[in-house]
This record gives sequence, C-alpha cells and structure tokens, in this order.
Amino acid sequence: MSPLEQTIERITGSRATRLSPLGGGCIGDVFKVDLANGQTIVAKTGDPGSGLALEGRMLEYLGQYSQLPVPGVLYCDVKLVLMDWLPATGALDDKGEVEAADRVAALHDITAERFGFDWDTVIGGLHQPNPSSDTWLPFFAEHRLIYMGRQALDAGRLPPDIMDRLEKFSAHLDTWLAEPAHPSLIHGDMWGGNVVAAGGKLSGFIDPAIYFAHGEIELAFTTLFNTFSERFYDRYREHRPIAPGFFKERRDIYNLYPLLVHVRLFGGSYVGSIDRTLARFGF
Repeated sequence: MSPLEQTIERITGSRATRLSPLGGGCIGDVFKVDLANGQTIVAKTGDPGSGLALEGRMLEYLGQYSQLPVPGVLYCDVKLVLMDWLPATGALDDKGEVEAADRVAALHDITAERFGFDWDTVIGGLHQPNPSSDTWLPFFAEHRLIYMGRQALDAGRLPPDIMDRLEKFSAHLDTWLAEPAHPSLIHGDMWGGNVVAAGGKLSGFIDPAIYFAHGEIELAFTTLFNTFSERFYDRYREHRPIAPGFFKERRDIYNLYPLLVHVRLFGGSYVGSIDRTLARFGF
C-alpha cells in the first residue's frame, strides 16, 4: 500500500481499491479513487506551497456561499485535497448550457463592497493577489495585467518590449473599459476542462480561482477556448445584460490576463496572441 493509499484510508476509513491518474493537474497529481465502501472520490496531491490548500479553501467557499455546483471537500491540507467525484463523460448539451448559464449568472449576482478577496488565491498553481480595492480598472491593471506580466517577464517567457507595451496599455484601460455597478464573485478559471458534464448535463465546476471582479472578465475567459456555445450567452443575457462592445473589443482586453497566465506557464504561441492584442489597440 502506497503512502497516498494509507493516507486516504486513514482519512476516509475505507481502503482505496483503485487509483486512476487523471489529467489537468497544474499543481500536482490528480487521481480518481475507488474506495472499498463503493464511494468514488478525487485525490489531488502537491508540494507544500503549491497552492493546493487554497484550492480546497476556494471550493469550500463556493460550496458555502454560492449555488455554483462544485465538488464537496472531504479533506484539505497543504499536500492533499480529497473531494467528491463529479461524473465526467462528455460535453454539455443545450439544456446543460442553459443550466451552466443560470449558475454562472447567479454566481455573478453575488456581490461585495470591494474588488479583490479576503485572501490571495491561485490560478493554474500561480499566486493570484487579491488586495481590497474600491475601483476595478486600477485593480485589473495592477494586480492582473502588470502583476502577471512581470511574473512572465521574470520567468524569461515574456519579452521586455512586450512588457513595456503592456504597462503603457494598462495606463489607458479607461479608453475601452468602464467600472461595473458592483464587484461580482467569479469562478476565475472557466475554460472547458473546468466545466464537468455527464450525459450532456452539468456535473459541476472545478479548479476555481475566485475573487470579486467585473463579471465580464469571466465571460471573456469562456470565449478564449470556446468553453460554451451561443446558447450559453443567450441564456446568460436573460439574467444579466451584456453591454454592447463586449464581443467586439472588451473581451480581448480582458483575455490578456489568462493569456499572460498561459505565457507564464507555457510560453510559446501565447506571446504572439498578447502581441497582436496590444497592437490592435495601438500599443
């Protein structure tokens, strides 16, 4: 019996009969775990400081304060998170997309007095600072674009000239972006791999990177890798209007942040995407 299997049995009181590796773990290894008592859970492992405990804490927050379906956390520490297994057998059908839109719109209806969060979070295993801020645009500029740009620069994955252009662009965000009526709670990392479906139905959302933001930054991220079809956005509009100009301009500005995250993690072609967006807006 491996040390992980021993830990799982100690925590759950049931022996692990099978550990099946799963993909998608930026922080560490992920396993589907079949227990002798018939229960199926997920085990995520990581090194101390990997942000694993923060991931568990974010799931617990969403489970307590929102109606977003997320896996329940059974155990959480700096090296291990055990959580409920969400059935995953394919993509959402039209009804599943409608439910996803309902859930995401309801999440965005959860508000706070200030942008940021009570504690820093992680995105893709990277530190995500969330200082409390009265205004959105300075928060987005300094703590999303410039912060992650500098992380990518320091890692040798973002050229200095693009970082210089990014900083200049960040000083002019108010040309295209506006302050929202209030901060909205967002999942923060809503690419397709973090939206789990089975039989066309929504099982839930995983791997959050939560904070209070402009809800448009979440919608933008969903367009970057085609998380949803038009059916999702049509339904979302029934709950929350999407102001004109979002799909034409603003989504590309907001998507600079996840692109910078990908540059920091992977480099490569994502640098070109940032270059093209900055050039499009004159920087």
